[in-house]
Amino acid sequence: MKADWRFLYTSFAALLIALLTGCITPSIKHAETIGSTAALVREYIATPLFTYTIFIRTNDPTQTLHVYIEGDGVAWLSRYQPSSDPTPDEPAALKLAALDPTANVVYLARPCQFTPRQMTPRCQATYWTDKRFAPEVIDSISQALDQIKTRTHTSRLALIGYSGGGAVAALLAEKRHDIESLRTIAGYLDVAYVNQLHQVSAMPESLNPIDQASALIQLPQIHFSGQNDHIIPSDVAARFVARTSTQCAQTIPVAGMSHHGPWEREWPRLLYIAPTCQP
Repeated sequence: MKADWRFLYTSFAALLIALLTGCITPSIKHAETIGSTAALVREYIATPLFTYTIFIRTNDPTQTLHVYIEGDGVAWLSRYQPSSDPTPDEPAALKLAALDPTANVVYLARPCQFTPRQMTPRCQATYWTDKRFAPEVIDSISQALDQIKTRTHTSRLALIGYSGGGAVAALLAEKRHDIESLRTIAGYLDVAYVNQLHQVSAMPESLNPIDQASALIQLPQIHFSGQNDHIIPSDVAARFVARTSTQCAQTIPVAGMSHHGPWEREWPRLLYIAPTCQP
């Protein structure tokens, strides 16, 4: 019970700070509009490195918590100029979370997205560019998940990640032992390969999900990719599955989808394709 009160106090204090500093931005208002269609309530979770924005709805702690992890957002303004704020204009993972009818759903924004800078002063552009998948970032997100589990009294997580959020979801699944399943949508599952494909800088300080993919050999997982995706093409998911096991992992190409979808058009159907392991 004490952990719950600490969480509530932190959430209330963070919200009060945001209100007092006038940081309810148009992007936050837009996200709240999306969340409100599915009774997803905006809250904050503080870790030693970052404070995260989440949208959450829980109704039954005995059921699995579906965790939606956002993509990279507006990481770059151009090929050589990073953005000053990675908050996505259209939060793709939040749109998918709002379509999920299950009892327990949480949307987790990536570091520095939607959260007023006063609340998370350690935000620097490096954390949404070359260090976006750095070990300390993944550890911080994992700490946020621990707090969410305490808050909701849930014990099992189903991870669902879009684009760069797919990389984060895979990296979390590789290190945690409470993950029931993994789904990625246009997942950034082989960082080195994709960066080489687009002839952009390597990210040596970031982890690459495919390097530890064999750790997921017994985890049910589905990797959706758009057949018209020229940013993260379908062979990225295929390369990742080849490193795991076709017994528990599968790729599903989706016709008519580019990297940006619109994935919400297909998600009500795709969500009901359950990740399973074949005997």
